[in-house]
Amino acid sequence: MPPEPSNGVAAPVCQVDDYFHNTPPPKTLASHQALVREFIQYHLENSPSRRIVLVTSGGTNVPLENQTVRFIDNFSAGTRGATSAEYFLQQGYAVIFLHRRFSLLPYSRHYSHSTNCFLDFMNESDDGRVVVRTEYQDEMRKVLQQYHHAKDNRLLLVLPFTTVTEYLFELRSLTVMMQPLGNRALFYLAAAVSDFFIPRDRMEEHKIQSREGHAGDQGSGAGRQLVINLDPVPKVLSTLVQSWAPRGSMIVSFKLETDPSLLVSKAEQALKRYHHDLVIGNLLMTRKWEVVFVTPDGGERWIRVPKSRRSKSISGVEELVGKAERKHDPEPVDLEGGTMMDGVEIESLIVPELVLMHTKRMEQQS
Repeated sequence: MPPEPSNGVAAPVCQVDDYFHNTPPPKTLASHQALVREFIQYHLENSPSRRIVLVTSGGTNVPLENQTVRFIDNFSAGTRGATSAEYFLQQGYAVIFLHRRFSLLPYSRHYSHSTNCFLDFMNESDDGRVVVRTEYQDEMRKVLQQYHHAKDNRLLLVLPFTTVTEYLFELRSLTVMMQPLGNRALFYLAAAVSDFFIPRDRMEEHKIQSREGHAGDQGSGAGRQLVINLDPVPKVLSTLVQSWAPRGSMIVSFKLETDPSLLVSKAEQALKRYHHDLVIGNLLMTRKWEVVFVTPDGGERWIRVPKSRRSKSISGVEELVGKAERKHDPEPVDLEGGTMMDGVEIESLIVPELVLMHTKRMEQQS
């Protein structure tokens, strides 16, 4: 069977197996496996009914050299994943948080963004102590209490990745290790995964040279072009459903588009191709205000933050809200929600809806 063509047919399992067979695993994999094994076993023994969600977050990079200096990346900062992890924890889930190294993390995200530097929340008291400014005391106390609750009860396991190869190995390993959880496992695949990569055997060992000033240069700009041939990253999402994930578990993935006319149809194609339980579609310019739930029964359900509660966004375009709605549901869900910052975070609406779906799924299987 050939690799995945443009008609949407999923890549064969053998292609995925070949990728893992021919690609060296990351050095951190064994230590991460030990942490996950212990985390899952702890909850199986101490809270047998506890649900565990694997949240993937942030973008993957594609190295151009084995000793990496240059790489291809995407814009994802991990906002969706880090924010959602907090709301899953509020709902009583334990969270395995597989995130891009240095992307946003649950709880610390409130104070780690460049426009919200944690130093702005601090003052020096008259006696030389560092203190939280009075106007931020309540807000920071709430975040701190939730962080300590998650930490003290061992509800959050944080694991980093950087490259697309690291991500794929981690995803396969973690998914298989969650099999003892059965239908109490939930997969929330919010990471922005690269579509193309360079196989290791074709990758330069050392830094690619610019060749500027070399004898081979001929005229203005000659010899300074860099042509890179990329292979498609194996589509592992079907294999995740068919072979890796626990039987009865719930699998949620995301589809990001920039063209409103394509969003719902592309989400439906992804749902059909990968056989997930839910694909959440979102537009680049409205992703913080609205998403669409696309389900196997043909459902198209929009969830929106009320206009009066939408946070300010330099990337958001209000006029695009609703433009991707193809079926024109008469009553899209337009819910109020809670947040620790100004405005309503749409993840505070997404996660409770997913919890209800997960609960219904478990009840139907019992």
